Amino acid sequence: MKFKALFPLAVLAVLLVNSSLFVVDEREHAVRFRFGEIVQTYADAGLYFKLPIVNNVEFYPDRILTINNPQEAFLTAEKKNLLVDFFVKWRIVDIGRYYTSNDGGNELRAQQRLLEIIKDDIRAEFAKRTVPEVVSAERRELMFDMLNNARNAAATLGIDVVDVRVKRIEFRDEVSESVFQRMRQERARVASELRAEGAETAEQIRADADRQRTVILAEAYRDAEILRGEGDAKAAETYAGAYNKDREFYSFYRSINAYRNSFGNGGDLLVLDSESDFFRYLNESESQE
Repeated sequence: MKFKALFPLAVLAVLLVNSSLFVVDEREHAVRFRFGEIVQTYADAGLYFKLPIVNNVEFYPDRILTINNPQEAFLTAEKKNLLVDFFVKWRIVDIGRYYTSNDGGNELRAQQRLLEIIKDDIRAEFAKRTVPEVVSAERRELMFDMLNNARNAAATLGIDVVDVRVKRIEFRDEVSESVFQRMRQERARVASELRAEGAETAEQIRADADRQRTVILAEAYRDAEILRGEGDAKAAETYAGAYNKDREFYSFYRSINAYRNSFGNGGDLLVLDSESDFFRYLNESESQE
């Protein structure tokens, strides 16, 4: 009978203890309320105490969360619309501020407000840059500036923005054709410049080759004339030496060569005075006979 009387008390005690304790997981934040008013926040995992009925506890995730935003149009400095697809990595760092700033810790409301901050930053950064700067050279700087601005603004919501990444940037259909046309024109201009530079270089090479050819021919002609002059001088010296050794024989030899060259062909005809020096040795040979 005594045991039966104590059993309800034991059950009541167990229920009381169970309702007085709560566990905060490593992946969670916790907030303890007293009649709807925040009493204490818990960022560390562990076992904690609360007053039944007076206190209630709500839990919020302590992990990195992701928001994927669908494609949305943003204007660049050139007033061109770009379709931007991005995602945001974020987490709760100040659970008290997060709760009071987001309609009682409403995660959907927090995501909406965070997206508004990110979109405002994207608009501001895109408005300062042209399309080539957005999609190429300054993209890293753009992401860095946008992330810093988003972190500062999101801190008021109790949120830390871990990362913001643009997954894809596309043109609208009406913009794509104009951009491609501009790219084709730019490539055509570059090709024309390269062809002009190539033609100019080719002309310079041809002119240099012609100049070198003229110089080489002139030098060769000069050297040939020098050699020919030296040869003629050597021949004249040889003839002079031979003439000085035996003048009569030299004259005879020259005359014989002249006869050979003059009467080499059967059809040759010369009209000369028979008493001229040309027939000197012929006349002498006839007189000796």
